[in-house]
Amino acid sequence: MHQLTDADGLDALASKTIVPGYIGFDATADSLHVGNLVSIMLLRRLQQAGHKPIVVMGGGTTKVGDPSGKDEVRKLLDNDGISANIASIRSCFERFLTFGDGPTDAILVNNADWLDSLEYIPFLRDVGRHFTINRMLTFDSVKLRLDREQPLTFLEFNYMILQAYDFLELSRQHSCRLQLGGSDQWGNIVNGIELGRRIDGTELFGLTTPLITKADGSKMGKSVDGAIWLNENRLSPYDYWQFWRNADDRDVGKFMRLFTDIDLEEITRLEALQGSEINEAKKVLADAATAMAHGEDAARDAASTAQQTFEQGNAGGDLPVFEVTDDEISILNALVNIGFCASKGEAKRMVAGGGARIDGEPIKDAGAMIAVSGGDIKISAGKKKHGLLRRSES
Repeated sequence: MHQLTDADGLDALASKTIVPGYIGFDATADSLHVGNLVSIMLLRRLQQAGHKPIVVMGGGTTKVGDPSGKDEVRKLLDNDGISANIASIRSCFERFLTFGDGPTDAILVNNADWLDSLEYIPFLRDVGRHFTINRMLTFDSVKLRLDREQPLTFLEFNYMILQAYDFLELSRQHSCRLQLGGSDQWGNIVNGIELGRRIDGTELFGLTTPLITKADGSKMGKSVDGAIWLNENRLSPYDYWQFWRNADDRDVGKFMRLFTDIDLEEITRLEALQGSEINEAKKVLADAATAMAHGEDAARDAASTAQQTFEQGNAGGDLPVFEVTDDEISILNALVNIGFCASKGEAKRMVAGGGARIDGEPIKDAGAMIAVSGGDIKISAGKKKHGLLRRSES
């Protein structure tokens, strides 16, 4: 917890009734990523405490673009692209939340359902009059762009009004009294609380979480290889498991508390392990986090593949595979096609640095050809990336 508008008031409300609370998610991609996981887990904790999570998909606000934390204008998506993203993202939440018609069951709504039907002039008269330009210019999302002399479109400038209106509509339609989000959303959340009070006289609450960083100071969810996606069509369960397995020793306890349901006493025991024993704690973290996002079977398969690959020296069955259509392939093409390097130039540097291996043997010649006419060939890039080259049967 980072900021809370009225701790005593929210506590009193939550002690006597079920509190519906919501978090909004943009539909700018077909999957959420680990950077969204704190918000998802916040909704999970809300449900575990006997309250009602509301997942708000920004089908309407995605058409505008949230300027918070952004240095430049986002690319706008069409309705079909937004709808496809929302359908894909829903599967992320179904692993973490229980959906249904019960009083504490989660629901997923799309703010396009009310934003798309707004009439511009009545909206400006009824809602826009409660927002001053003076106040809006004080928000970090606006000041950041202006201070850097980067464009902030009139379209984006409206985002905070639309998000505030979301809270008003949710309080009317679903008796939602609480909005949660990251600390960068504080201004937007407060706007919604004030709008509900001004128009309907409803007491609303806001709660934010701090920015989650790793022990090295980097932002949670970022890696050298890009975003850590939650949908398996964007990132395999094996690679997701490896992300958690490779956590910094100093982050193990924190990540277990934030991103798993492991018992707190067990976490205390695991994070106290020293030396090589901390690796066992990392495996527990990886198993629990992967099971939550992808299911128990996927977590077991990922752990088994990792054991075969790293501890037994074999090629695990869950490794990425590239099917080769000829009897041989160059080491550079192999590294690029299996996704370990973005270009042949990067692959050359990998070979020159001694990081490329075939069946465990270093490849030092950038012009080397790899025969793949027999069984699977294990290809490795560095210590953590492993895959299989396989002769295509077609």
